[in-house]
Amino acid sequence: MLYKEPAPIKDRENPFESMMSRFNIAAEVLGLDEEVYNVLKSPTRQVIVNVPVTMDDGKVRVFEGYRVVHSTILGPSKGGIRYAPDVFLDEVKALAAWMTWKCAVVDIPYGGAKGGIICDPYSMSAGEIERLTRAYTSSLVDIFGPDQDIPAPDMGTGPREMAWLMDEYSKTKGSTTHAVVTGKPLVLGGSLGRVEATGRGVMVSAMAAMEKLGMDPYKSTAVVQGFGNVGAWAAKLMAERGVKILGISDVSGAYWNDNGIDIEEAIEYKNAHNGRLEGYKGAEQMNPDELLTSKVDVLVPAAVEDVITIHNVDKIQARLIVEGANGPTSYKADNIINEKGIMVVPDILANSGGVTVSYFEWVQNRMGFKWTLDRVNERAERIMNESFERVYAASQKYNVPMRIAAYIVAIDKVAMTYKYRGGF
Repeated sequence: MLYKEPAPIKDRENPFESMMSRFNIAAEVLGLDEEVYNVLKSPTRQVIVNVPVTMDDGKVRVFEGYRVVHSTILGPSKGGIRYAPDVFLDEVKALAAWMTWKCAVVDIPYGGAKGGIICDPYSMSAGEIERLTRAYTSSLVDIFGPDQDIPAPDMGTGPREMAWLMDEYSKTKGSTTHAVVTGKPLVLGGSLGRVEATGRGVMVSAMAAMEKLGMDPYKSTAVVQGFGNVGAWAAKLMAERGVKILGISDVSGAYWNDNGIDIEEAIEYKNAHNGRLEGYKGAEQMNPDELLTSKVDVLVPAAVEDVITIHNVDKIQARLIVEGANGPTSYKADNIINEKGIMVVPDILANSGGVTVSYFEWVQNRMGFKWTLDRVNERAERIMNESFERVYAASQKYNVPMRIAAYIVAIDKVAMTYKYRGGF
């Protein structure tokens, strides 16, 4: 199933500039030297490809695609491929950099990368998407590789697309290469626990933060903005641990129930209705803008970039924000959130469960051996909890918010690795 998320707002800040603003603060706190700063501030490689595809009507349409490799200092680059009509290069650059920091925060040996194609996958047939995926793969066959650059699903893509990518890459190499991509179907070397991994990481981060804040999950409420793969799993797993989910939303609107939404029922309804909540009767519809500012204990933005901005941040009432999406909080909103005393578990920590289990999938592919679901989940939760504690300790040591602390942990690891490897 494709990951379906609400459309991004149009007046968002430049995501790469937002990333760099936070990077600069952390670099200053660390006293990062000029050489390392200059190496880390810009992507290692930016590739733009024009991908011709024969459409079902027989006409050839040319799509623009991107692959940005931010860093390979820690290891091969890793990052998803996004199919969306509003993909643009600076967004892909920001996502690639966030992947570098995300991998460093959870201490796995990957650098960061990201890809994207300007298209609307929901208006295309399966055959058109397959031809697009295979043509994109062929265009980047010298970039991709299990020891070079490892793609994964993102918005608009899923296990189906990753299977096509693996197959096309394998054809060009003359042998089956499972480890070139993660997020594959289980029968093609995918890992148990990968589908729910990002949502599970959000839940683990939320529970760890709630403990620091003295919040009892059984007496706490939450809303989840974005009921795609990440949001639905985060809501389900948080509800299983006692948190009452009062509101959820997707492209069809926002839904609220004062008594708590039956998340299992909502997921079943969504899966039976083409991945959408439209028409769901287990809650009342509400203004989607009001969902983010509703009076709850925990807010989980799990859709797209820049949904918490200077336009609505003053109205945020949650004590805790756990970022399931990449870049859901704009840089300009950070200071107001900090002044309000709201703890934020930032995206590069909270949603890193996905890349953690992607790493597990890659390891299993290299070993030719599958782990059990219990082993995958236990190891992923351990890594997430250890990473949260490292970031929390850094926030206390440097007296900075959790977001800047996460950047400090990540940049420090990449910078030290760069120096040990000898630089340039």
